Amino acid sequence: MSTNLKYLSLGILVFQTTSLVLTMRYSRTLKEEGPRYLSSTAVVIAELMKIMACILLVYKDSKCNLRALNRVLHDEILNKPMETLKLAIPSGIYTLQNNLLYVALSNLDAATYQVTYQLKILTTALFSVSMLSKKLGVYQWLSLVILMTGVAFVQWPSDSQAGATKELSAGSQFVGLVAVLIACFSSGFAGVYFEKILKETKQSVWIRNIQLGFFGSLFGLMGVYIYDGELVSKNGFFQGYNNLTWVVVVLQALGGLVIAAVIKYADNILKGFATSLSIILSTLISYFWLQDFVPTSVFFFGAVLVIAATFLYGYDPKPAGNPIKA
Repeated sequence: MSTNLKYLSLGILVFQTTSLVLTMRYSRTLKEEGPRYLSSTAVVIAELMKIMACILLVYKDSKCNLRALNRVLHDEILNKPMETLKLAIPSGIYTLQNNLLYVALSNLDAATYQVTYQLKILTTALFSVSMLSKKLGVYQWLSLVILMTGVAFVQWPSDSQAGATKELSAGSQFVGLVAVLIACFSSGFAGVYFEKILKETKQSVWIRNIQLGFFGSLFGLMGVYIYDGELVSKNGFFQGYNNLTWVVVVLQALGGLVIAAVIKYADNILKGFATSLSIILSTLISYFWLQDFVPTSVFFFGAVLVIAATFLYGYDPKPAGNPIKA
């Protein structure tokens, strides 16, 4: 049963990661009449959906008893205000990260984004060493060097790729790259900070995700009215929403829940396999379906290095070891 759950969670992770990147990219580049949906509002709706999903999971853990659910939420959230407030910092950073991903995929093709975003492994590892005093093995350090080399090759300028990028995408590759790099740093810091909080308390991961979602919704609404308030007042909160937009929002809401399931049921090597498969699928679909990406030999070599580094980072030669999850 546990083996089935392991591969099921990994299969869902591959599907969620690949489909989110591709649908988000497609939704941000699709030319249609009327205003485009606001990414800031999509982030808020995704947070609200995540809260509802986590409440349902807590309800299930409470044996589907509404009174028990109410007691758990009251005791774990309202009666522990300081514990709840601890989640404000990572929540604000996650909200920034989620908005940056929309910026990145508005300016980068799905394949380049997927490979470059794996730099979050590097930032997570460095923050784990500095904040959690974790020790990295030789394989982990070697994988980080290979990872940086691979991403450098992927971003290496080439005349044919530059011409194709300019022709196929109206966005700025520099803006997209900066957005991805900031998202990698924010992902690394927020992830390690959240891990530290989980280790210091006994609250369930679902309760913690409800707290994250609450602050994420507040920060997200602040972003909506600071940056897009004028557009919202003119065309409404749900301007430009269509079926594809709702698919993107649901997939983004599911992201954190899928990662939690993978951490619970799978190991780092299988997680690395899922990430690598997602990169390959994103590259193929970006080339054949979205047609906004022209692969080069340099990109191919860099992508292979990144995939190899992902596997190597999760490899632990000692059976009793406890590899860092990134």
